[in-house]
Amino acid sequence: MEDVMILVQLIVVLTMIFIGAKVGGIGLGIYGMAGVFVLVFVFGLEPGAIPIDVMLIIVSVITASASLQAAGGMDYMVNVAARFLKRHPNRITFYAPFVTWLFSHWTGTAHTCYALLPIISEIARKDKVRPERPLSVATVSASLGCTGSPVSAATAAILSGDLLGKTEIGMDDILMITVPASLVAIFVAALVQNYVGKPLEKDPEYQRRLKEGLLDAEGGTEGSEPEINPRAKWAVLAFLLGVVLVVVFGLFPDLRPTFNGEPLNMSATIEMVMMSISALILFVGKASVADAAKGNVFASGMNAMVAIFGVAWMGSTFFKGHHEAILGSVEGVFTNYPLLFAIPLFVFSIMLFSQAATVRTLYPVGVAMGISPAMLLVLFPVVNGYFFLPNYPTEVAAIGFDRTGTTRIGRFVINHSFQLAGFITTIVAVGVGWVMVAVLS
Repeated sequence: MEDVMILVQLIVVLTMIFIGAKVGGIGLGIYGMAGVFVLVFVFGLEPGAIPIDVMLIIVSVITASASLQAAGGMDYMVNVAARFLKRHPNRITFYAPFVTWLFSHWTGTAHTCYALLPIISEIARKDKVRPERPLSVATVSASLGCTGSPVSAATAAILSGDLLGKTEIGMDDILMITVPASLVAIFVAALVQNYVGKPLEKDPEYQRRLKEGLLDAEGGTEGSEPEINPRAKWAVLAFLLGVVLVVVFGLFPDLRPTFNGEPLNMSATIEMVMMSISALILFVGKASVADAAKGNVFASGMNAMVAIFGVAWMGSTFFKGHHEAILGSVEGVFTNYPLLFAIPLFVFSIMLFSQAATVRTLYPVGVAMGISPAMLLVLFPVVNGYFFLPNYPTEVAAIGFDRTGTTRIGRFVINHSFQLAGFITTIVAVGVGWVMVAVLS
């Protein structure tokens, strides 16, 4: 009878995740919270841990990013990146992914790549490069940049006190493993993607659009550069100062204030630093608080916070209620073959649509099953698995910005332009991380 009840509750959890993911936006959090209500009030489970620290870190970091956007800092960074890419059009497939990764790694969100995608597409087309090649890797690389970013919600979830924060894993370990692994993975993916698909001039969809007059044969025009706030560069420097401070405080705990013999935890440190940096950005950039709250960066961040609130709490409640039963059935498998834990991480990332929510939901399960913190760090890139279905906003945007039609969704939906780059970056990043941990341990 107990097994039947567990199965029924699992169906409730998966149903709420499915409905929430289908609705999109804050729907994932809303239906996740509905799942918590059903588990607690209908089935009598004790509520699990609320991911307060992760949510507050998201608020602080997104507030800083939104302030940067309001001050024109995002436009300034895009302008600098665009000038760099235009100087090297024949290497666009290699350079574009590293640029989007860097933007994401600095700001903690993949949504910074939106403004770069149309630029990448038009630069590629003008140089007769199939736009699918750079766009696919660049889009996936933007997501990969979040896994290991000092200010991303996913990294914050790892550093929060009740996950791996009680172990020897710190900011230095995260950066030491994820950064080299990501850079190698991006290079390999770009190298492979550089030979994917027909040359642009031979692509039938591109030729059809040319014949129907939907495109001009010469490629897109350069266009005029947007007017940039003259104080935007100071806003960018202020934001980067915040990122540097987070890294320094993470690498050197002795620099943090000490209370009861323990340094201030990283969650509180990130929250204080980034909210303070928001004030600095608004001051040096002479930006409006109202503009920061109305920007798409702030909206995306709040969506992520609500999603984590509902989904992670639902997952925590379900796991807490059936801790022994779940571990008893699968603990031996994952303990003996920890790399297999990549499978539930990948599947849940597809369903949850969020790296941070996946980490917050499943990493406590991995720790409870005895998977080492180092191995969970190696598996960090797997939480980017939402590339599997081409409905993530950055993928949808990339398809829309490619006016040649080479970046596309196939007949069977899952055979889309981002699949190969996604699997290559994930597998190579995990492989490189595993080798590094083996060598360094």
